[in-house]
Amino acid sequence: MADLLPGKMEHCIATLAKVYGHDGKKQLQEILVNAQVHVDERISVPSWVGGTYGHGVRLTLPENIFLGAVSKKVAIQNEIKKDLNALHHVHNELVKDVFLELEPETDEWRERSGLLEKVKRSVPPDTTKRIWGDSGFRLFMSHRAEVQAETAALKEKLKLFGISSFVAHVDIHPTKTWQDEIENALATMDGFVALMTPDFHLSEWTDQEVGHAVCRGVPTIAVNLGMTPYGFLAKFQALTCEWDTVHIEIVKILVRQDKWVSGYIDALRKCTQFEEGNKMAIALPWIERLSENQVDDLIAAYNANPELQGAFGFNGEYTRKYGNGLVSHLHRLSSRRFQYSEGKKSIEKEGTPKKPKPKVEDDDVPF
Repeated sequence: MADLLPGKMEHCIATLAKVYGHDGKKQLQEILVNAQVHVDERISVPSWVGGTYGHGVRLTLPENIFLGAVSKKVAIQNEIKKDLNALHHVHNELVKDVFLELEPETDEWRERSGLLEKVKRSVPPDTTKRIWGDSGFRLFMSHRAEVQAETAALKEKLKLFGISSFVAHVDIHPTKTWQDEIENALATMDGFVALMTPDFHLSEWTDQEVGHAVCRGVPTIAVNLGMTPYGFLAKFQALTCEWDTVHIEIVKILVRQDKWVSGYIDALRKCTQFEEGNKMAIALPWIERLSENQVDDLIAAYNANPELQGAFGFNGEYTRKYGNGLVSHLHRLSSRRFQYSEGKKSIEKEGTPKKPKPKVEDDDVPF
């Protein structure tokens, strides 16, 4: 004859949950309402005919509820067992044991712990150098093939500000496997930009590239160039602009990154024309913070480069068009005070005495 109590267990659990709710026993009610119920039949069998058969009841719980009950687990199990047996009227059958269990975990618990070491793609140094060059903030630009020319032009504009950009259709060496080189760039990038032109999502690569950036957790920018950011990109900072101003808007965001500051200062050291220096000075007002070491590096770049010294954006000689120069920004970003030397050939600490002009003796005056 089949046992009756296992078939009635769900009804018994539901009824007992209502009783707990009526009696104000919120934790016990919460356990029963959220539990997945499993009955292990006849975990104990009587040694005589007509004896009582015992069943086991396993209540599988979500993590938050199980953890809230684990310190009183034995007492809770015994109370539920007692109350179930008082509630049902099945002859010769009882609840022998009640077990509270944690629902099975997936591998997500490893990620949620915050302790999981992510396996990184190993990219040889010579490959990294080939992709990005020797310095600069490494920016991966995800785009449709139809805007290859515009993206390549954007790459050149960003280079002036110390940003080394990867553009798949331009940068992949013909002898290298296409997918491997893209994955190498994604594994070594410092930031990611999605250039969202119409039909951006129809590319075989763009959505995969976005997913990789999200997993890497690098600074991510979505640029609306005809398509509104969607999916994962919707939560990142979005820009709406035209192609001729994209580089400016990207730089405005990246100035917050220390790696960008390092790339920018290195680009200033390499500046070869004061006209370029004027363009590079556009970024100065957008910089919100610098460490004192970065301030020193910025001053050293100016002092070592005559092209910067001749750039109005840095020397402050044409304020109406180019602003008050580098010193004014250093005062905003540093607690120290600085001044230009005579002739704007260097920046020095404020109060540094001017070098006296050499005294001319009468004997040195030619006749």
